[in-house]
Order: sequence, then structure tokens, then C-alpha cells
Amino acid sequence: MARRPLRRSAAGAIVAILAAVVLAADQFVKYLTITYLPYGEPVPVLGEFLQLIYVRNPGAAFSIGKGATWIFTIALAIVAVVIVWKAFGLRSRLWAVVLGCLLGGVLGNLTDRVFRDPGFPVGHVVDMISMPWMMPAIFNVADIFIVTGMISVALLVLLGLRFDGTRERDHEAAEKAEAEQAAADGAATDAPASSEG
Repeated sequence: MARRPLRRSAAGAIVAILAAVVLAADQFVKYLTITYLPYGEPVPVLGEFLQLIYVRNPGAAFSIGKGATWIFTIALAIVAVVIVWKAFGLRSRLWAVVLGCLLGGVLGNLTDRVFRDPGFPVGHVVDMISMPWMMPAIFNVADIFIVTGMISVALLVLLGLRFDGTRERDHEAAEKAEAEQAAADGAATDAPASSEG
């Protein structure tokens, strides 16, 4: 049995709560990183599989765009505004969870851009997680939620799940049924006219 769509207020609450939790977790880990990790020195957690390295990133992934940090600040702000705007029309649980986690990740890095040195709007993002066997980049908790959130958005779009909790195929089936009914009604209306002739 299919679940009933959420009320908009409930979906919005899910987005807000998850975003707050992700933001808090991201900033707490960054606080621990700044407080306890030596800057730029690898600290093995699971050998070379997982390491902690405290760095500050002025650019995007792989430190791309170091000289245009303010552009990333604007981009993050735009993404956050779009997610909040979309949250007002949500009635899907899955979309609420995905957008809430994505919003939390975006706000985590946006907070760094706005409040950390060297200052607004070019603050450097605190990164600390390194998995050299998988990728050369050093990332943070917010990055994890941003990447998984974007992948999840792509999957939900491919699966045809709409913001209102319905699926694309349901709309296509309803439109097909309406078209068939209209054709049947049209045939029934034309039948008496043709028999009189």
C-alpha cells in the first residue's frame, strides 16, 4: 500500500531538521579539527586507507579556483536559496530527506566561506578527511553530504519521483486513461448521429 504524501509543513520540518543536524555535525567536526589536529600533517586512522589532514581550502574540489573564492560563495548561496524555495512545495518523504541533507552540506561549507579567515566572502573551507587510495582530494563532512545529495537527486529524477510524492509513470497512466475515456465519450456521442443517417 502506497504511503500518503506528506503535508507541506511536515516535509518542510524534515528538511529543516536534517539541514540543522548536518550543519551542526559538520561544524563540530571542523571545530575538533582546528582544535586538536596539527596543520598539514597526516594522522593515520586506518593506515593509508583513512587519514586525517587538517587543511584550509580556498577553492573548490582539488583546490580548483583558488583566486575566485567569492564565486563559490555565491554559488553555494544560490543553491541554498533554491533548496529552501523547493522545500515549500514538497510532499515527498524521500525528496525531503535528500534536500535536507544536501542543504545541510551546502550550509556547512557556506558557513566557512562567510565566517572563516580571511573573511567574508572568501573564507577558506576546513577540510580534514583523506582517502588517498580513492582520490587525491581532502574533504569534509559537508562535502560528503553534498556529493551523496547530488547523486540522490539524480537518482530520484531518473526514477520519476516528483516533489508532490507522486511518480511520473502515475501521471502518464492517468493522462492515458483520460485520453481513452475522452475518445470513448466522443465515440458514444457520435454513434446516434451516424445511426440516424
